[in-house]
Amino acid sequence: MRTPCLLLFALCMELMAVGGAAPASPPVDPNVISDAAGTEARSGPDGVVRITWDRTDVEIEVSGMPVQPAAGLTSWAAFTSSGHGVMVMGDTVVFEDEVSPAIDAAFEAGLSVTAIHNHFLFDEPKVYFMHIAGEGGARNLAEGVRGVWDAIRRVRDGNRRPARRFPGPVPKLGPIDSEKLARILGHPVTVTNGVVKMSVGREGKMHGTSVGGSMGLSSWAAFSGSDELAAVDGDFIMTSDEVQPVLRALRKEGIHVVALHNHMIGEEPAFYFTHFWGIGPAVELAGGVRKALDLVTSGEGDP
Repeated sequence: MRTPCLLLFALCMELMAVGGAAPASPPVDPNVISDAAGTEARSGPDGVVRITWDRTDVEIEVSGMPVQPAAGLTSWAAFTSSGHGVMVMGDTVVFEDEVSPAIDAAFEAGLSVTAIHNHFLFDEPKVYFMHIAGEGGARNLAEGVRGVWDAIRRVRDGNRRPARRFPGPVPKLGPIDSEKLARILGHPVTVTNGVVKMSVGREGKMHGTSVGGSMGLSSWAAFSGSDELAAVDGDFIMTSDEVQPVLRALRKEGIHVVALHNHMIGEEPAFYFTHFWGIGPAVELAGGVRKALDLVTSGEGDP
């Protein structure tokens, strides 16, 4: 016979077991995804629902060899049930003039951009891959993916060949007020052959060894051209929770995100890097960089 204490203990354990069990999320309905995404969705044996888009609208060669979509030129998105409704992950094939419109469409839909990189070498035209993720309702997520793909299609409408450069005038070498840029950026700058550069180091560990800006843990920006029309390129080092705010800040300022990836393996904390490019008046570019830089935790300056 159980004592009162044992009975109370057993009751508590049962209540904890029942209360701690997360309610099972309903499976993703492929019909909802199909309707919202505007393309056929298929459900796999594991319950994951996928949509795909073969990039047959642009002919691709890698090292002179024609490459078919089945060889890695298919955009896709996969939907699965999660503790917060539905989760989506995907990979979108983008050409150079499609990257910024695709990023903007993803952000407008509330999706995260988790990587931008290449999969090939000696490809013509150059092709890149933008990975996305998100959580929420199935319909909203599918509509978001559709928005990204539609933004790409609008770029390609009437122009099957991707652009070879950004639109607008090309900056020419001239004077840049480095002191003014330093004040805007809030950090010292160096000037080398007309290039005004800022670099801000950050601290971390690699296999237990402390490393900083001089080992590659730095955010930097380099300005070329003139005060009236300059180009800025650079790289931000970010922790995972800083990535989306930084990308959004850059795009809000009209600065193009050209890569998002890692530079190391096994570092603590895990760091991500985004490379960027922008054209405009030097002070405006510096102001945009500063807004993104303010979202990154930084340490000592590393010239």
